[in-house]
Amino acid sequence: MKTKSVSNSTKSSFKLNYKRTMLIGFAFFGILLLWQVYDSWCPTFLSELFKEAFHTDNETEVQYLVGIMMAMDNLAALILLPIFGHLSDKTKTPIGKRMPYILVGTFVCATSFPFIPVLFHYHNMAGTIAMMAIVVVFSMMYRNPAVSLMPDMTPKPLRSKANGIINIMGYVGGACGTFAGVAFVLSDYLGENSENWLAGPTHSNIWIIEIPFLLASALMLISAIVLFFTIKENKIEKEMEPEMKRGEEVTETADAVSDEAPLSKANRTMLFLILAAEFFWFMADNGIGTFMGNYTLYYLHSSTSSNQVNTIIGGLGSVLGFAFGGYIAAKIGRKWTAFTGLGLTGAALAIWAILTFAIPVPASTGSDNPFPWYLFIIWGVKGFGMSLVHVNSYPMVVELCTSKKIGAYTGYYYASSMAAQTVTPVALGSMLLVLGHSDAWKFLPIYAVTCLAISFVIFAFVKNVKTSKTEIKVGLEGIGTDED
Repeated sequence: MKTKSVSNSTKSSFKLNYKRTMLIGFAFFGILLLWQVYDSWCPTFLSELFKEAFHTDNETEVQYLVGIMMAMDNLAALILLPIFGHLSDKTKTPIGKRMPYILVGTFVCATSFPFIPVLFHYHNMAGTIAMMAIVVVFSMMYRNPAVSLMPDMTPKPLRSKANGIINIMGYVGGACGTFAGVAFVLSDYLGENSENWLAGPTHSNIWIIEIPFLLASALMLISAIVLFFTIKENKIEKEMEPEMKRGEEVTETADAVSDEAPLSKANRTMLFLILAAEFFWFMADNGIGTFMGNYTLYYLHSSTSSNQVNTIIGGLGSVLGFAFGGYIAAKIGRKWTAFTGLGLTGAALAIWAILTFAIPVPASTGSDNPFPWYLFIIWGVKGFGMSLVHVNSYPMVVELCTSKKIGAYTGYYYASSMAAQTVTPVALGSMLLVLGHSDAWKFLPIYAVTCLAISFVIFAFVKNVKTSKTEIKVGLEGIGTDED
């Protein structure tokens, strides 16, 4: 059965409650804050611990182990995210179905997170890995429910714009973690050739690595408190029920969706193609995200603070994409907006690959080389391009279900991304091991652009469904109140 035409009542305007959407974004604020600090510091922590354990100075020899450990985190997420999404769909409590998971997960993560650098400082590899595992498990408890809050309270036609807003909030959180990395420089803590750290705990200032984790924990707790006291989940869902039902009638899917019937063949194909393309773009993005800190330190021989600045520039590009991605999608459709983002990102990564081989890195034994200026431009373009993808791809997935299954479909979306993030650190770390020399790092952008090209081809086959029958208020007209 094809998607039915829209009635006159359905054609009346939808308006996005910007204030409430921004408050919901505090959940995503905590998520990206945690992972920005985690991804910026933990791969290097693991590299140093494995180098010490195996008595080697060659960092490429241990990158496959770093990849395996980072992959284990994502393997846990692959299993746990769908479970917690399904559980939260079925949960009923006085504070809502998502909020209990958000509060418990945030509290455990925030109290455990600062112990990771402490254990690393004292050269405790087993303790560091165990604490990382605790953080990962409980972050999965709140990640899916936190992300599901937005589609729970937002009609389908407005979800790309709402997703842009909560992603901006998330990137503000990520920026907080990044600025901490600029102020507290990991390469300064380690010292030249890691000699300070290897000499023992008393030879390095623990606060350089501890303060970013403490700040992240404090801000995570504050974000959860703000969310709890401002978003009354049960009340808002009841108020939004008529609007949510009206939104179901203008769904951008090949066929209509229903709780009483399974996905049609066309909708199922659409879902599988989106998830397959998502798998490969996360293979690319997470691959360079996991190893970029080590690339900066071990290959470019630049200060790790330069990579943090690069991350900030990428974040600014992302914020622009999140701000305009929903509006672009309203004009040309979600599929073509995301497709454009993949093309921009692929072009940026291809230029990086070419320049990596064309411009040699100056010889250095420390971290005193200048950071390549062209990477700042590439990261800005990549950030903008990938934000166009992310802001539209998640709404495309939850478009294929009703409000009763949002947690489950959010689980499918994150299962695909986490499957990629399980595979890519191992694949890329193993590639570095096989190549086995410092120039192996040159293949980082080649790996990324190859994965992204596969994603680009798959996503080209996703059906473009765009309704032009829904009026969406913008500007001051589109700002609602909590009573709307």
